[in-house]
Amino acid sequence: MKILVISIGSRGDVEPLLAIGSLLKKRDHQVFAVLPEQFRELAEESGLEFESLGPEFIELLESDVGKKALGAAGSGFSKILAYIKLAKKSFPINKLIFLRQVKIIDRINPDRIIYNGKAIYPVIWGLNKPETITLESPVPYLHYVKGHAHVAFTKNYGEIINRFTYWLAEFGLASTIKKSISGLEPKPRISTQRIKSALRSNRGVYTISPSLFSRPEYWGSNLRVMGYPEREKKSNFNPEAELLNFLNQNPKVVFVTFGSMTNPDPEGKTRALMEAFSGIGAPAIFNTAFGGLMEPEEYDQAKFHFIKGIPYDWIFPRVYAVVHHGGAGTTHLALKYGCPSMIIPHIIDQFVWDKIIAEKGAGPKGVRIEKISAFNLVVCLKDLFENEAYLRQAKQIAEHMKLEDFENELVDFILNPKKD
Repeated sequence: MKILVISIGSRGDVEPLLAIGSLLKKRDHQVFAVLPEQFRELAEESGLEFESLGPEFIELLESDVGKKALGAAGSGFSKILAYIKLAKKSFPINKLIFLRQVKIIDRINPDRIIYNGKAIYPVIWGLNKPETITLESPVPYLHYVKGHAHVAFTKNYGEIINRFTYWLAEFGLASTIKKSISGLEPKPRISTQRIKSALRSNRGVYTISPSLFSRPEYWGSNLRVMGYPEREKKSNFNPEAELLNFLNQNPKVVFVTFGSMTNPDPEGKTRALMEAFSGIGAPAIFNTAFGGLMEPEEYDQAKFHFIKGIPYDWIFPRVYAVVHHGGAGTTHLALKYGCPSMIIPHIIDQFVWDKIIAEKGAGPKGVRIEKISAFNLVVCLKDLFENEAYLRQAKQIAEHMKLEDFENELVDFILNPKKD
């Protein structure tokens, strides 16, 4: 079969799709990865045929306006203005990327498409052949769950308002799709109601560990929860002597990373974390790979170590706990290696992961990025570092995750759709 995996999001959106693509490639299918240009190397490293959606979307997220909107540029009115500016700049980019989706998918004419929710043309492609498409989501609450609002709203507002958030999200997505196809020639005659119906009935797989998010029993058979897939990574990482010495001298270390999240004040955020760690006497390693954190000119190298990029599967087994942004991949990997976590959420689903980690007892509730200061970080970091109940629970979740094996079920769900 010709199979296409497609996403427009960040690395956290891309990784599960690459893992699924690699899985299908091993079964001798021809797999195309349709992604932003910045992920070309990851796709080709996974042995997939790369098709570019261009660099513009990721460049926008990494621009000054993107950093202000997604990385805590103040709060209140200034935050709203940053979001408005980001939305205005994204309109022409989204239109361009949609047309690229159309051209690539129509040219390849795949037998199956696995798509992340940010890619919308697959919904149109699958209207007359729904068995060919599968939604993949690394975050919970895209479909109705009792006691939870839609993931975009992050909180529990009570049953009536919760249900309304799912309706609102569905309406917004259907309207976006309807508006996007209005620019096609010839213009498809598709009603908004038909799009809504497809969004409800299309098959979807949540790439989330059931130990973190269990499948509601009232969901239809078109929706599954099948664990977080990992692709085989080629790593040539050779740790420097300074890193190894730091780990040897500090047997209980906290690793800090913001993943691909950026912000307008990386030095200030780093200083606040360092001051809080000093206050509780905890050594820490900071990952500055994508610019959300920054190495100061002067600091106590006996207490802190800075590194620009490091494979998580190398460092997580060697540290006690992880402080991170709350990406789906980082959340899963930290728990896979039995690390207690504290999340500093930046955007949307990261607030949900913060809540899940706290509810599961694998770490304390974190502090949102725009609120962090040495003062309000000390209490929760001290709790993370000293409360051994978090460690026990993280290790217990890790044991459950080791038993999860959805590989064959996932492939069968994608390739062999069955009628309810």
